[in-house]
Amino acid sequence: MDIVGLLIQLVSGAVGGNIVGGVLKNFSTGTLGNTLIGIVGAVVTSYATGKLGASADLSNITALLSSIGINLAGGGVLTAVVGLIKQVLGKKA
Repeated sequence: MDIVGLLIQLVSGAVGGNIVGGVLKNFSTGTLGNTLIGIVGAVVTSYATGKLGASADLSNITALLSSIGINLAGGGVLTAVVGLIKQVLGKKA
C-alpha cells in the first residue's frame, strides 16, 4: 500500500470513529479516543478485507470509494463496540 492509501485509511477510520462518537453520545470515548479507536478499526478492517481478497488498488474511483466506506464502517463499528463495553463496565462499577 502506498502512502496515499495509508492516509485515506487512517483519515476515513478516524472520521468514522468520530461520527459514531458524535451521533451516539453515550458510546463516545472523547474526540481523541474516538479518533484512535476509529484508526484501529480501519486498520483491522482493511487487513481483514485484504485477507478476504478485496483489492487495495486505489487507482480507480470504485476501489477508492469502497475503501473509504469500509474504513468508515470499521472505525465506526469498533468505536461503538468499545463505547458499549465502556458503558457496561462503568455501570457495574
